[in-house]
Amino acid sequence: MEVSESPVQHPVRLAGAFVEGVFTENCPTREALTRVTSKWAPLLLAALSDGEPLRWNQLRRRATGITEKMLAQTLRVLEEDGYVHREARPVVPPHVEYSLTPDGEELTERLLALMTFVAGRTLAEEPAAG
Repeated sequence: MEVSESPVQHPVRLAGAFVEGVFTENCPTREALTRVTSKWAPLLLAALSDGEPLRWNQLRRRATGITEKMLAQTLRVLEEDGYVHREARPVVPPHVEYSLTPDGEELTERLLALMTFVAGRTLAEEPAAG
């Protein structure tokens, strides 16, 4: 797996980004972060990041190990939050495609930067095979 490096930008500080902070008990940011950083959401968003709409089975193949229940639940949450668009065509058999919304594209761009960073560190820590 090849990981590209991105230039380091000025750090974002919590106090500058959130006047009240995100540590308060009732901060809605907590729930939003939990939903987009679940086990499967980043992988499904990344799978959709190539720009082509994907069908259920295509997403399931890309997120190896996901159950049908978790795929349905995660897609439903991402759709409710406005990150994924679900288009169902009225044909038999059913034809449903999933794609990123503009907000989903922006979120995924940021998640991919984090995923790339983590993957780079993980790969750098792996012992050389030999």
